[in-house]
Amino acid sequence: MKEFTIAVLPGDGIGPEIVKQAVKVLDAVSEKFNVKLNYKYGLIGGAAIDETGVPFPDETKEIILSSDAVLLGAVGGPKWDNLPFEIRPERALLGMRKLLNAFANLRPAKLYDELIDASTLKPEVVKGVDIMVVRELTSGIYFGIPKGIFVDGDERVGINTLRYYEHEVERIARVAFEVARKRKKKVTSVDKANVLEATVLWREVVEKVHKEYEDVELNHMYVDNAAMQIIRWPKQFDVIVTTNMFGDILSDACAMLTGSLGMLPSASIGGKIGLYEPIHGSAPDIAGQNIANPIATINSAAMMFTYSFNMPEVEEAIDRAVRNVLAKGYRTKDIYSEGCKLVSTEEMGDLIAEEIKSM
Repeated sequence: MKEFTIAVLPGDGIGPEIVKQAVKVLDAVSEKFNVKLNYKYGLIGGAAIDETGVPFPDETKEIILSSDAVLLGAVGGPKWDNLPFEIRPERALLGMRKLLNAFANLRPAKLYDELIDASTLKPEVVKGVDIMVVRELTSGIYFGIPKGIFVDGDERVGINTLRYYEHEVERIARVAFEVARKRKKKVTSVDKANVLEATVLWREVVEKVHKEYEDVELNHMYVDNAAMQIIRWPKQFDVIVTTNMFGDILSDACAMLTGSLGMLPSASIGGKIGLYEPIHGSAPDIAGQNIANPIATINSAAMMFTYSFNMPEVEEAIDRAVRNVLAKGYRTKDIYSEGCKLVSTEEMGDLIAEEIKSM
């Protein structure tokens, strides 16, 4: 029997509600696939600040480093917005990614046929969309030095630095080409090389790495055009590889092709321990109401089996269970349309778990 330890970090807002449903599904998987899953729970974000005074306590770091993978809910909320910037809940995410050396963020945007009506775009535009955004996660403008707010003469100036080392671009490009080899063998590298020197280097390095992957098609696109093309003709994309900030923005645009942020998972990989989390935030406005969509978190847990546990058949089974539940007409509030069966967060988790058990 295979055995894995998962660090479970529910976080803030709807985090505890949606993580609870993912654990339900993991328990069903454990039964069905004869795998033992051990859970270690830890505090992160606002919940950690309330308990320990810091967003990413040492105890949580120890839990993570003694686990095989991390399942994260969400962090943040207005309760902590007035704290100093360096100890806000969101700083925990940057610290965790650095700790794990999780430099590659995989964000799939796949539209289930059952949810075509949930997209705001025409069915003929979005039907069959299946995009993987590979976002560089531990460098770029979010980490570049110098950064901060300084005094220059008689006024303040805010500075952030877009910085990429050659090896950082090489490794993320390699991840994108490897992922593309398992898909449709097409990579679109998104930059702003007509304006930003840092992305001139990005483009040059991606071209160099591509020589090792000549079986994969490569094309380049400026980020402003990419934002437009994602809405105009999303089916032209297979794998998109891009910088930290561009990936943050474009993956949310891709998310809306599917109808709801509540549908989309992510995996952050690169080191020995992978991080799995939904791409949406903590949604404090609906926290505690039992109406949040847990599917993104469930699908994030599914990705764990492919990228950390080398059991892709489990991800396929969870994906099939989600499709089956949607095909039966069950919907949470964010993806509900007339004629469907409205269910709660808890009910959606139960339905998917039971579907796995009954397969």
